[in-house]
Amino acid sequence: MGRGPPAGPGGAVLPSGATAAGGHCQGASGGSTRRAGGSAATAAAAAAAAEAHGPAPPLPSPLAPAALVSQPPAARVARPAMSLGGASERSVPATKIEITVSCRNLLDLDTFSKSDPMVVLYTQSRASQEWREFGRTEVIDNTLNPDFVRKFVLDYFFEEKQNLRFDVYNVDSKTNISKPVSKRFLEGWQSAQEVLRCVKRPSELLVTLDQTPSSSGPQPTLLLPLLLPECPVCAPYSLFLFLLGCHCWDLQKDFLGQAFLALGEVIGGQGSRVERTLTGVPGKKCGTILLTAEELSNCRDIATMQLCANKLDKKDFFGKSDPFLVFYRSNEDGTFTICHKTEVVKNTLNPVWQPFSIPVRALCNGDYDRTVKIDVYDWDRDGSHDFIGEFTTSYRELSKAQNQFTVYEVLNPRKKCKKKKYVNSGTVTLLSFSVDSEFTFVDYIKGGTQLNFTVAIDFTASNGNPLQPTSLHYMSPYQLSAYAMALKAVGEIIQDYDSDKLFPAYGFGAKLPPEGRISHQFPLNNNDEDPNCAGIEGVLESYFQSLRTVQLYGPTYFAPVINQVARAAAKISDGSQYYVLLIITDGVISDMMQTKEAIVSASSLPMSIIIVGVGPAMFEAMEELDGDDVRVSSRGRYAERDIVQFVPFRDYVDRSGNQVLSMARLAKDVLAEIPEQLLSYMRTRDIQPRPPPPANPSPTPAPEQP
Repeated sequence: MGRGPPAGPGGAVLPSGATAAGGHCQGASGGSTRRAGGSAATAAAAAAAAEAHGPAPPLPSPLAPAALVSQPPAARVARPAMSLGGASERSVPATKIEITVSCRNLLDLDTFSKSDPMVVLYTQSRASQEWREFGRTEVIDNTLNPDFVRKFVLDYFFEEKQNLRFDVYNVDSKTNISKPVSKRFLEGWQSAQEVLRCVKRPSELLVTLDQTPSSSGPQPTLLLPLLLPECPVCAPYSLFLFLLGCHCWDLQKDFLGQAFLALGEVIGGQGSRVERTLTGVPGKKCGTILLTAEELSNCRDIATMQLCANKLDKKDFFGKSDPFLVFYRSNEDGTFTICHKTEVVKNTLNPVWQPFSIPVRALCNGDYDRTVKIDVYDWDRDGSHDFIGEFTTSYRELSKAQNQFTVYEVLNPRKKCKKKKYVNSGTVTLLSFSVDSEFTFVDYIKGGTQLNFTVAIDFTASNGNPLQPTSLHYMSPYQLSAYAMALKAVGEIIQDYDSDKLFPAYGFGAKLPPEGRISHQFPLNNNDEDPNCAGIEGVLESYFQSLRTVQLYGPTYFAPVINQVARAAAKISDGSQYYVLLIITDGVISDMMQTKEAIVSASSLPMSIIIVGVGPAMFEAMEELDGDDVRVSSRGRYAERDIVQFVPFRDYVDRSGNQVLSMARLAKDVLAEIPEQLLSYMRTRDIQPRPPPPANPSPTPAPEQP
């Protein structure tokens, strides 16, 4: 389990049942997981009841005065940049982002000098919502306006809400010698009493001990009873002696503030820069933290290669083989993930495949020495393709083909074991290999491209009476409806890329008061002149209000709202705006022909459409609108681009009832295609990203006096 800063020779004091969150660091090159520090006990104390505040945080908080940690001198040593791993658990990231950190006007807590600040970054787990330490900057001595050299390198997934927490600390020596001994003893005694107020019985306290990682990986954290006496006088005295040996009340006074935000907010900020006010110290102005996001250059690379084979094994009885290649990227846990398939070349043992392009990040995730496995198959019509053989390489080895041909032996392990004279099952030659750079999604966002989010919600009668628990629109006081979850899941991610946070929101298929007119495009806020709602919460509020005032009716028409957004998108052709329309519905649409026509027309505009189906209905007709397999067509015209993504929400509902996890799964799937759809529009129109706007940093601080 990871340690909160600083991880010194202290002990963690926790109520029974409480757990401390942890994390890991990883080298920037994607190397093996390692842990900061050696064998040590993390000092932290749970404040208040677990029901009210949840698990104890891994770092002390000013709102929990009993959370106390000591600081080792080694914490001042600067380390290389860190990268968040997880390739085996996730798809390949869209890119890698380097975060640069600065602070301005920090609290000054030192008596005879300025603070010595350090920033600690935490990431939040999607499943458990726990905060885990990701890494730390170096310590900069004697300044309130630090510009840290050490960067944080994170995998970036547009389709995920990647929550970050930045904690700022003043790092003094372990014993904080600037304080008189009598004052340190008094603070230790007060800390012991505050810890014991949080538990009913002193015997309930546990100490957590981190063990040194072995070659087989991190060892489990030990929870040991502190064995304090029950006596109300002896218990705080014993705990005081324990804390005194750990020096673990000093850092509580050295907490300088914290900031919470999502990675998307940093990237979506003007020029991919944001400034946030630090909070967390009651009654104090904590200053600000400045964050800048920069995409790593190797994430833009696209590899183009061509291969051929010679004398492959014959697999077909009445002919030769029909060979094709399958490329796999190795994961850190030893497994492989498919990343490319070539076309099939029919009836030959000496195929020449067409050149193809693949992002370098998809091939090796930025690690040029990572194993790439290539399997050779003989295609069969029934799908039971015959394995011919395999070989391994790496991106670095493939790149050598820019100057020379590279020949690989295709080996079949089974044949090699059975036949003593087995040599190989043929050879594969890399004929050409080149690398080019392309503009990325982050380039356009950094250049000022805004994502304009619009919502359209189905108000047809098939959803059921909103006052009844069986309705898909039922407003339960205990949980969100499927409509609200879908809206919140998608909107909370896209809103980070919209500077004004104003979102048009419409309903369709309802009778409107007072005359009962049926509308297929009415503003949820009841304002025909300005349908914008302030933030996702504003959209939800207008949606709930509309449920109370309109009558659910029908039929289900999509075309009016698609055409409405298309008219707005048609006014923008310079790449400064890209529109995303979210349609949430419970059934089969009634205007399929008109909807297809609207989609075909919109496919030439800067626009994408997400359709989420809720409820138990069969959505076969919706699949026709999702042009993954067959491009949507109308009256002989085909859609210029695939701009529609349809998913049924029921496929993403967590079985345990975890709504946060359900929304994360939905957003990950429906938003995954948006970056590529935006790029496809920009490429077809030859629109290049604008240069990032000039920075507007906080004024350069005057030289500080010692």
